[in-house]
Amino acid sequence: MAFRLVQFRDSAGERGVAAFLEESLVRLNGIASTYELALAAIRENVSLEAAARARVGEGVDLAAAEVEGRLLAPIDHPDAAHCYVTGTGLTHLGSAEGRDQMHKAAAGGTLTDSMRMFNMGLEGGKPADGIPGVQPEWFYKGDGSSLVGPGEPLPSPDFALDGSEEPEIAGIYIIDDAGRPRRLGFALGNEFSDHITERGNYLWLAHSKLRHASLGAELLVGELPADVRGTSKIVRNGETIWEKPFLSGEANMSHAISNLEHHHFKYGLFRRPGDLHVHFFGTATLSFADGVRTEEGDVFEVSAAPFTLPLRNPLATVPGGDARVIPL
Repeated sequence: MAFRLVQFRDSAGERGVAAFLEESLVRLNGIASTYELALAAIRENVSLEAAARARVGEGVDLAAAEVEGRLLAPIDHPDAAHCYVTGTGLTHLGSAEGRDQMHKAAAGGTLTDSMRMFNMGLEGGKPADGIPGVQPEWFYKGDGSSLVGPGEPLPSPDFALDGSEEPEIAGIYIIDDAGRPRRLGFALGNEFSDHITERGNYLWLAHSKLRHASLGAELLVGELPADVRGTSKIVRNGETIWEKPFLSGEANMSHAISNLEHHHFKYGLFRRPGDLHVHFFGTATLSFADGVRTEEGDVFEVSAAPFTLPLRNPLATVPGGDARVIPL
């Protein structure tokens, strides 16, 4: 069984981190967050798994924590501004189809920029000699305040034209004191977006991505399996209105994960010591592409092995806030 970590609150409301050891979940002594554990591993010059195994304590009732809503996102930073949430698109086999349909009308029926970008990834996203390949599409979603955990509502601003799921895997990273990116592991995610805004004009992609995203409770420590198979569904009033399998992992991608990582961390801005990065790797499965229009209260559910816990989040509409600028 793959080594996994979870962040949670105990029955007294105190934060903690627990590790899956074989079939049991045990709390780590003296550790309140995954970020704290990562700093300790760097300081001790050991792997994240080794740092966790050196701190094994008492058992944790996972079922009770899940039912009582005490599971947290698997990573956060004490200062949310020091956590970047970003992603790459058109990285999965088949991912260009829905995007191409959205943008074809604007392109007058010619080959769209989306399809050209996808084809570039097919041709150069997995360089055999290890030299960085073609750069992918890249986008910014927000800082750590834009992340929600399992069971929490995914807030959609009232000015949004759509709020739809994107079932994905996210890489989780910390920057060490020497400015080197260190991968902590992978998490199941829902890279929530506004697809109607994007469909209106592909240059609005940046706007469409400035939305919250959710992460499943488990941090998978180590390598991501090459073939990840999961299910994405939408539940409305207790009934499943849409369900579809999704694929991830490098066997189902047009880019190597190392290539996606290189083209993110090649920028010095993203190598600031102490910062966290949550980077979504993309998907090829969208309910929006099947004509589904989501509604407030819909519950998104994403599940995939080797993660054992599904990620569920209800859709909630929230005020967009007062954006007027006041001269000082």
